[in-house]
Amino acid sequence: MKKYDAVVIGAGNGGLVAAIRLLQGGAKTLLVEKHNLPGGFATSFRRGRFEFEASLHELNDFGTADNAGDVRVLFDELGVTEKIDWIEIPEAYRVIARAEKIDATMPFGVKSFIDAMERYVPGSRPSVSKFFELAEEVRMAQAYSSAVNGNTDSKVMVSKYGNFVRAGSYSVNEVLAALKMPKKARDIINAYWCYLGAHCDDLSFVHYASMVNRYIMRGASMPKMRSHEISLALVERIRELGGDILFNTEAVKILTDERDGGVNGVVLDDGTQIASRHVVANCAPHLVFGRMMDKVPESEIRATNARKFAGRGFTMFLGLDADADELGIENHNYFLYDTMDSVAQYNKMRTIQDNEVQATVCLNRAYPECSPKGTCMMYFTTLYMSDDWGNVKAEDYYKTKDYVANKMIDRFEQDTGAKLRGHIEEISVAAPMTYARYCGHPEGVIYGYESQYWDGLMPRLQMMAEDHKVRGLRFAGGYAMRLSGYSSAYFSGDISGRQTVGDIKREG
Repeated sequence: MKKYDAVVIGAGNGGLVAAIRLLQGGAKTLLVEKHNLPGGFATSFRRGRFEFEASLHELNDFGTADNAGDVRVLFDELGVTEKIDWIEIPEAYRVIARAEKIDATMPFGVKSFIDAMERYVPGSRPSVSKFFELAEEVRMAQAYSSAVNGNTDSKVMVSKYGNFVRAGSYSVNEVLAALKMPKKARDIINAYWCYLGAHCDDLSFVHYASMVNRYIMRGASMPKMRSHEISLALVERIRELGGDILFNTEAVKILTDERDGGVNGVVLDDGTQIASRHVVANCAPHLVFGRMMDKVPESEIRATNARKFAGRGFTMFLGLDADADELGIENHNYFLYDTMDSVAQYNKMRTIQDNEVQATVCLNRAYPECSPKGTCMMYFTTLYMSDDWGNVKAEDYYKTKDYVANKMIDRFEQDTGAKLRGHIEEISVAAPMTYARYCGHPEGVIYGYESQYWDGLMPRLQMMAEDHKVRGLRFAGGYAMRLSGYSSAYFSGDISGRQTVGDIKREG
């Protein structure tokens, strides 16, 4: 029986970072991945002469060498920044909403963003400025909480981050209303809500404000060779540090100690047993507690089942035989909504019939050479807020995919004036079933558990100690304490890896 200080299950974003942190902390570490490639959703694939990005629209809070964001600082500490060739995204987003007749293109940079908002919504400057001041305090409070692993001092929180504490229990819409922000400005600033998959009446303000601030303050970046370039750089670093990686290998069982119920080892799909008292699981707790462990504390089962699955993914990838200028594709990142009433829009996203929302990217607008000269490529993404795809009969599956794909193309052409039909050289569609099969996520969920009042970013960060109920078991990735998203998954791996190093040291 082989023995390791720690085993990381799953080579997604969180698992890769956790493995590096464990190795940097001196732990003998094994990373196990059932696929033949690292990264999970952080990968790319080829169709014809196009290499498509599987999931990353842009990585926020990376910044530049002289204006580094928290993600870049983390990557510097991991030793991977210079292994990746980065490009900067040109603008934040273009949001088009039919009901409110909004068509606004917003820039990066706080001052530029506020100036643009003032042009679209005269008189909005004071309230939008207050929003960013509060959002920066939120970011600093989160950095403090992460630095102390959630063991925050209430006196420090009140004295240094008092406005954060005051806003901590309110929704996005409640705080924006308290700031007396004009409705149109609220609509425009709320465009990113679909990136978190919860409507703005239920979404924690501190979570949303933190994300918006990180995007606007330092812009967004993208690896030239898609997100798979990040995944490969992290794998290279793991090997440099002496870590072991097993691809094409699935961890099927987590062994537990009969005395304390804690982790005792891992069983692989070929029957091999790995002895270890520590596991970082880069997968859903539903999967771990439902399939991989025989004895699970009832409190863990109840807590896990209380959580709500977030959005199920649907993405269409197009390779087009004309360039973006010829087709009339003006921007890198689009949000197309029926309405900026996020509650109403969220409810329409429950069904295949009613959902017409899309977040769409043309990577050529950030990196013209990402596809052959005279071509461009796009990816269209939407979320389903219920398991409506589970109602699709097997014989109707391909017809339903075609139905949604056609709706997406029609909507983009109608809202932007671009002309895509007649230029489609390659098309590939990933439905929730695709995501469920590829990464084993229940119902094809790509956003982990939904960010709700009681289960949002700050409650999870502040409850990390209480949530650690099974000795030796911690989680990383989109289902963990930082919720979904690339940067969140990286930070969750950072936290879980460092915490596990501390656990090992305390055991002596």
